[in-house]
Amino acid sequence: MELLTRVAALCVTSAVLAVVLRQGAQTAGLLLTLSVTVTVLLFLLRASGELFAFLRELGEQSGLSPALLTPLYKTVGIALVVRTGGALCRDAGESALASTVETAGTVCALLTALPLLREMMNMLLKLMS
Repeated sequence: MELLTRVAALCVTSAVLAVVLRQGAQTAGLLLTLSVTVTVLLFLLRASGELFAFLRELGEQSGLSPALLTPLYKTVGIALVVRTGGALCRDAGESALASTVETAGTVCALLTALPLLREMMNMLLKLMS
């Protein structure tokens, strides 16, 4: 909860500053937004160590192959990058670039999930025969 409070306070303060800065210099507001986004992502990455440890433990106890869980983790990472990248592009007034980031993210997520889809197909084929 403490981390969320810090992040929210930093983001709200930065949003107000970015609005003020954009009145005089559009670039300065965008750079402020970008730097705060990177800072928050670094905070979250550092704080997520416990979550990664739990997911690793869950994978070990479930008996599932790590090869099946890794694509899931990668897909979640792709989704986070796409969401942040798309929002930053929209914030800069580049909606076409935001759509391109989202399309690229969709393709990458599907490619990352291919091992899971193949495994499901193999399981279904075994059940059917």
